[in-house]
Amino acid sequence: MADDKTKRDFRDRNRVSADENYEVEYFALEMGITPDQVRDLIRTIGNDRAALTEAARALKAQK
Repeated sequence: MADDKTKRDFRDRNRVSADENYEVEYFALEMGITPDQVRDLIRTIGNDRAALTEAARALKAQK
């Protein structure tokens, strides 16, 4: 059966949820940093995925 296109998902894919461990761990693995570093970034700059990606790349480059 085909998906019902009228039903919308409530999740926002442009954000990383600090409350969901799997999201934090996936983002950390994807960026090559630790989950604790991801949580620190979320605390300082917010949960916008684009801003987090940029900050994570800068953080990784510092090493």
